[in-house]
Parts: sequence; C-alpha cells; structure tokens
Amino acid sequence: MAVSATNSYTGAGIAESFEDVIYDISPEETPLLSMAKKTSAGQTYHQWQTDALAAAASNAQIEGDDASYATLAATTVLGNYTQISRKTVNISNTYDVVKKYGRKSEVAYQLMKAGKELKRDMEFALVRNQASSAGGAGTARTSAGLESWIAGNSVKTTAASTATTPGFAAGVVAAPTDGTAGTFIEADLKSALELAWLDGGEPTTILMSSANKKLFSAFAGIAEKRHMVNGTSEAIITAAADVYVSDYGNHTVKLDRFMRDEAVLCVDPGYVSVASLRPITKEELAKTGDSTKYLMTAEYALVVNNPDAHAKVQGVGA
Repeated sequence: MAVSATNSYTGAGIAESFEDVIYDISPEETPLLSMAKKTSAGQTYHQWQTDALAAAASNAQIEGDDASYATLAATTVLGNYTQISRKTVNISNTYDVVKKYGRKSEVAYQLMKAGKELKRDMEFALVRNQASSAGGAGTARTSAGLESWIAGNSVKTTAASTATTPGFAAGVVAAPTDGTAGTFIEADLKSALELAWLDGGEPTTILMSSANKKLFSAFAGIAEKRHMVNGTSEAIITAAADVYVSDYGNHTVKLDRFMRDEAVLCVDPGYVSVASLRPITKEELAKTGDSTKYLMTAEYALVVNNPDAHAKVQGVGA
C-alpha cells in the first residue's frame, strides 16, 4: 500500500537521539597503592634501613661475672629508584568549547581520565615483577615491584622448582624468573604465611589475580549453608571467600586486576609504602598553537620497609 503521509523515512531535520552520558566500566581499583603508607623521597634513589633482633636463646649468667661484649650487627640498607609515570592531554580549543554529549569541557574530562589511568599504571608497576634500574640518558628509571622484593619468604610450587627471586643485592632489585607454572594450592599459601609470621610479619592482606582467586575459593572450608527466610529454610551456596583464617591470623583477600597469574602476594600493610619525589601533579604547558596542553606526572618509588614482613607463593598460574 502506498504511503502518502510525510514520515520519519522521508522527512528531514530530525534531531538525533543521543544519551547525554558516557558509560565507562573501566576498573579503577588500585589495592596496593591505596593500602600503602605515603611518604616522601628526597632523591631519585630512595633508601631506608632494616634491622632484626638477635634470635632468642638460653641466657643464664654467673653472679658477679664480668660482662663480655659481642660485636653488634649493623643495620641493613635497602633502596629503590624512583620511576616517572606520566599522561598527556592535548585538546584543540574549538573542540573544548563546542557542545558535546556527556561532558561540557573536553579538557576537564580528559584530565579526569588521565588521573585514573595514571594511578592504574602506578599500581601495575607496584605489584608486578619489575626490576629496579638507575636508567640513563636514554633509558627510564624503574622502581622494583613488590613481587620482585619478596625473596626470602617465597614458596615455590612443586612444578616451579627452578623459579628464582634474587631480591635486593648491590643496590638494585632483580626481576624474578618463573620456571614451570604450577597450581595454586592451600598448603603453599599456609607455608608462605608461616614464613612471614616467623620473621615477625603480620600479612593481613593477600593479593591475587582473578585466576588464582577462583582456585582460592575452591579451598576446603567453603560449603553450603542454610538460612531461614520467611520461616522457610533456604540453601545459599557460598562459592567464594574474602577472608581467610589461618593459624597466623585473619587475612583479607583482595583481587588485583594488575597482578600476574604467576604469583600470590601476602602483604603486611605496615611495611609497605610509596615514597613520592613528585606527587601526582597536572601542569598546563606553554601554548604553541590553538590548543590546550597538559602534562600529568608522578615520580615515586615503592618502599618495602622490611621484605621479610611479606611472603609470596611463586610459580603458580598453571
């Protein structure tokens, strides 16, 4: 049948249907960066000291005996290089002022995004197996990540017997090697927590990737529970856990989207910090044309106040 009426197919000047909002589901969580204490750095190579009490031993002395003096142990000096991370924004002045959906100022919107992206990049550096490096004229400095720092209290899976974590030596931290990937099991997690506890640490936070979280949630102890709902017993299947109770305390389990599958980190929040030589700062750069330019920068170093307060399970991810 012929249609004579003017309609939406033939008419002109129809306004577009466009939602005035921007939907962004990108994750913003930065667990390690958020929990770490904040401190200041004064140089591009930031240093700190660690110490430990002598091992407890039998100590019974003869009455009236003259004292003898042992050589006292010196403190241990550790250090990490500051790393520069940045984001840039360059928006034409016309695009900034024209009417847009979902935001008024493009500069303001892009600066907001840049700040979130910069924090994600910092978390990526802090949790992973990055080595420290002094850099050079044509090479960027890098700050060693937490996975690289935890050397003494590292538990390897059976499959990953060749994995290594050199840790801190001669002023730098080397990157770990993985070896063959094994499976994340509860016995290895318990062993790691024990090692940190024996050294005096209290690793109350366990960081892991989503792949390892699924394995963790299958550990023994998670079962079906029944609850009364409106007078009727209904079953609720609990297939995940966010708190792990071990012989060494209660541990909050957190997903970290930026961690590798190859390691699970047991962290004592009291012994990890981020030292800023330059905190996150945005700076408008000089105009060189008809646009607005911003540089957002952070210069920081991961401070593992005492590596023996932490532990890890290494060589997982199978």
